[in-house]
Amino acid sequence: MTQWRWMLGGAVAAMLGAQAAVAQAPQPRVFRMATSVDAATLDPHATNALFTFLVVHQVYEGLTWRGDDLKVHAGLATRWEQVEPTRWRFHLRDGVRFAGGEAFEADDVVFSIQRALALTSNYGIFVDTVVSAEARDRLTVDIVTRVPDPVVPDKMTRIMIMDRGWSEANRATVPQNFAQREETYTVRNANGTGPFVIRSREVDQRTVMVRNPAWWGASTATGNVTEYHHVTLTSDATRIAALLSGEVDMVHVVPVQDVARIQRNPRLRVLEGQENRTVWLGMRQDVDELAGSDVRGRNPFRDLRVRQAVAHALDLDALRRTTLRGQGVPTGSMWTQYVNGWSQDADRRTPYDPDRARALLTEAGYPNGFSVPFDCPVGTYDEACQAVAGMLARVGIRATLTIHPNAVFSQRVRRQEPMFYGLSWGVPTFDASYTLRAIMASRSVGGAATWNAGGWSNAEFDALLPRIDAEQDPEARRGLIRQAHALHNAQLGHIPMYHMMIPWAHRTGVTVAHRADNQVQVREIRVD
Repeated sequence: MTQWRWMLGGAVAAMLGAQAAVAQAPQPRVFRMATSVDAATLDPHATNALFTFLVVHQVYEGLTWRGDDLKVHAGLATRWEQVEPTRWRFHLRDGVRFAGGEAFEADDVVFSIQRALALTSNYGIFVDTVVSAEARDRLTVDIVTRVPDPVVPDKMTRIMIMDRGWSEANRATVPQNFAQREETYTVRNANGTGPFVIRSREVDQRTVMVRNPAWWGASTATGNVTEYHHVTLTSDATRIAALLSGEVDMVHVVPVQDVARIQRNPRLRVLEGQENRTVWLGMRQDVDELAGSDVRGRNPFRDLRVRQAVAHALDLDALRRTTLRGQGVPTGSMWTQYVNGWSQDADRRTPYDPDRARALLTEAGYPNGFSVPFDCPVGTYDEACQAVAGMLARVGIRATLTIHPNAVFSQRVRRQEPMFYGLSWGVPTFDASYTLRAIMASRSVGGAATWNAGGWSNAEFDALLPRIDAEQDPEARRGLIRQAHALHNAQLGHIPMYHMMIPWAHRTGVTVAHRADNQVQVREIRVD
């Protein structure tokens, strides 16, 4: 009997111990977010696109990272200093490993910066001033620039670090040639140091990530998500239905027409704010004739009067009121007030004046207007593009709109194929030099980083860029930026339309910070 009682007591103790262990074990926290566009690739240097970075930066990390406060924080580098005017020194975090088990060292940083400088990289804008990266020892790297560059720590938030050995073993030492649809190992595979690793991926459908058990930042992260489902639902109606039914916990791209309905639902919350992103029109100006136009032997967009006519034809207040349902801020600036270099003077819009638009077209030799293909991507501003086509038609410009899948549209822009197009452009460095070089500078100046598909070029503008690069006085530098912006706007190299608003929606029980850069840091999210 004594032995039986002892065995029974031991069994009970074991059972209670097991229950306690289960109770103490962390409960899995699954977070499911639906958005409209999937990552076009997993290669972290192939295409500088918002939706691609939204996925990639959950897996890969930079030397620095931008927190929910939008400030630059220590990432794979614990600290940094500008030891010389053209030399930044980054001190690396010890003990970090890639998901594959490889040790993170200075050589990986040197390799990754060299990779970002490659011709097939679309991240050249973040290393545009970089001459070289030099490993001083295992955990110290110097980044050498051709001119003093105060924005280097900001730029390093976007240069994701890859393991050199893994990349070499998988023949991926240079980025995928995204514009030419190249297939490489890094298109569908990833090996980062970040908080998540990819467990499964169904392109354009669902990517499932789980916590990286070896992530160095686990002890300090504020979030509790252990499994992240990145769900792609291109249909607005389907995306909102998934939120209403509880199939997803959050919708990253909320159609403007659904905001009020979601706000009335007590189980849901809407987070609203202006995005650090501007929607503008690009016009092909570097060719003698517009492909697909009914004008032969001439290019209407080369004439400033035609570009002015396009701007005068746009009723941006009506666009905001009707199409955008208040979810936009009409503008004459190529960047938002969040950006270093913004000024009120540069934010003056071309007034809506359709009669003046028609008169300008007649003066330019197009009394009956002209036709032109018009390209836009599916997603966050395709309805605005439809409205723009209607406004232009009323003054005689017959813009034939084609809405492309996002990846296809990006590839067309990278190949400089559109004759007339709408594009949204954010500024992840929060400094105007990013847009000056990637969008407004001549292609020969922007180089591999250029998104200037329209080919606008102005020698006086280009001459200001090295002066902006070299100027170390912050206010003098901002003055040069304003000067360059004024030159561009006077010539209407592009036509800014509005700054985007970004409503997010989530169920109650989700804690997420709304960000002006429209990025979601899953590492910071808490779910109940």
